[in-house]
Amino acid sequence: MNTIRTFFAAAVAATVFILPALAQTADFKPPKQCAAASTMGGMDDPSMGHGDDAPEPMTDIMGMGDMDLAAMPAHVQENMRRMMISTPAMHEGMMLEDADVAFACGMIAHHQGAIDMAEVLLAHGDDPKMRALAEAIIAAQVGEIAEITAWLAENAK
Repeated sequence: MNTIRTFFAAAVAATVFILPALAQTADFKPPKQCAAASTMGGMDDPSMGHGDDAPEPMTDIMGMGDMDLAAMPAHVQENMRRMMISTPAMHEGMMLEDADVAFACGMIAHHQGAIDMAEVLLAHGDDPKMRALAEAIIAAQVGEIAEITAWLAENAK
């Protein structure tokens, strides 16, 4: 029985250290099912920040247009850089015609945003409770992304 407990404890410990490495990087690319053409109907309005005539860069849409990002702390810069990747992917995913696929694609990008924030905290944060929470968030979100991606592979048309 002690051998089983030891093996289980070792497996859990290894998982905690491996999961951040398995998490998608800031070069996030949604599954191919999420890149399908969206059917925005009349919603392809430049004021929504998409379409050929998008009026402003993502920094303006996110309320950061006149901020000097380079003057901000490193963790803020990294969070903003990563958010500029996952936020448009979430928006695009939610615009898909099939409600289930739209939800799945939007959630993958949303979960990636949580992973990104947790990774930035692990790189820059000091509080043990926040670091433990960040590790738990990564583990949960990686698992949910895998579950959603598997669903998309089986169900998305």
